[in-house]
Amino acid sequence: MTSHTIRPVILCGGNGKRLWPVSRKSMPKQFARIGSDMTMLQETIQRFEDAGCAAPLLMTGEDYRFTVAAQVEEMSVEDHKIVIEPDVRNTGPAICAAAEILYKEDPDALMLVTPADHRMANSLEFASAVAKAADKARDGEIVTFGIRPTQPETGYGYIQLEDAANGDDAQPYRRFVEKPDLETAQEMVESGEFLWNSGIFMFSVATIREAFTKKAPEIRGAVRRALREAQSDLDFLRLGGSFNTAPDVAFDYAVMEKSAGWVVPLEARWSDLGSWRSVWEETGRDEKGLATSGSARGFDCEDTLLFSGSEGIEVVGVGLKNIAAVATQDAVLIADLDNTQAVSQVVTTLKAEKVKQAEEFARHARPWGHYETLSLGDRFQVKSIVVKPDGKLSLQSHVHRAEHWVVVEGTATVTIGEDRKLVGENQSVYIPLGEVHRLENTGKVPLQLIEVQTGAYLGEDDIVRYEDVYERA
Repeated sequence: MTSHTIRPVILCGGNGKRLWPVSRKSMPKQFARIGSDMTMLQETIQRFEDAGCAAPLLMTGEDYRFTVAAQVEEMSVEDHKIVIEPDVRNTGPAICAAAEILYKEDPDALMLVTPADHRMANSLEFASAVAKAADKARDGEIVTFGIRPTQPETGYGYIQLEDAANGDDAQPYRRFVEKPDLETAQEMVESGEFLWNSGIFMFSVATIREAFTKKAPEIRGAVRRALREAQSDLDFLRLGGSFNTAPDVAFDYAVMEKSAGWVVPLEARWSDLGSWRSVWEETGRDEKGLATSGSARGFDCEDTLLFSGSEGIEVVGVGLKNIAAVATQDAVLIADLDNTQAVSQVVTTLKAEKVKQAEEFARHARPWGHYETLSLGDRFQVKSIVVKPDGKLSLQSHVHRAEHWVVVEGTATVTIGEDRKLVGENQSVYIPLGEVHRLENTGKVPLQLIEVQTGAYLGEDDIVRYEDVYERA
């Protein structure tokens, strides 16, 4: 253990394009369970715990705050803090804000910054690398972590070592290199002088505040104004609107490329799971290179990934070679395994064509639970709604639709106008158009019901909120 507390800072952003259709903007890959019982965010939190770090600070946006909170709660993490960024301004402003917050709590703390969507198979190697980085960070150095490359990669940035003969010890870096073409990547890997840029950093909060002051004062100025405007929101800290005036710039460009620093080589079977090929590489494969996940099976397949992302969806491959076949409840991707980097471009096209599956799932997470559309017509919609114990929907009304609720599991506490009553399994209730109502689960088990909406307009924005325990009114 070091004499300085190590505070992890986990960046929980993302646009959900690269592992579509399992990952989408409404639920990016860090919140998904991809070949693991834990989500990638939860794996990241566990990795920090194994390395002896203190409670994490998590930076996220409005759309993901309750998802982050729920996944942290599943792990029973104490003393964590979740900070809401009002807009996406890249990693530079996010890291600057985290440093300012942690400095007020402990000016001697060390920050260990990482994205939420990385996977490492060897947590002991990571813990060892963290200890090496901490030794330098305590001395006021800015440290990054570089991954020993296993093959040429055009999807990663690179770090050039000052002296490649120094092995796995912390050492000065010479320069950062943007994502190269394949020929350049091949040359860099063969030289032995370059590491992949992992996007993981460590430094003291005092050191990095000073670095932002010197290298990116416009970022620090906007962040400090945003913190003066910050407000508590339930269990979250919401940054003020001045955060949106910060330059949209990556931390590498804002600080690292302008500063002398150190790099710790890391061999922990790291992957950012940036494509379906990388998922195939990280998944156990048979002697012919077939990897399967979920309800998937292959016959006479070679170097192929078969992935079922939904219960009840069977994925079967026959005679496939070098293919990624990924299926969810509402979308299927079939791609050449060597061309899965192009998936994000395909998602951009689907979005431009207003394909709903480009960014949204049929299941929508809410702070009280989730709902899923089962059937949709011109004047009706059928949903499955699950409300977790102690979950409470807002007190609301609708201008354009009426609703019928049928309880199939648990007991609902229903408010309609001035009337409040319990509705048990196999019982139903009708909410007339315009009536003020609320649904609660005051029991100890999840509440599930079927909702049938009827009316001229069925959009989610047809909600007038009067009270909301999640402060969305």
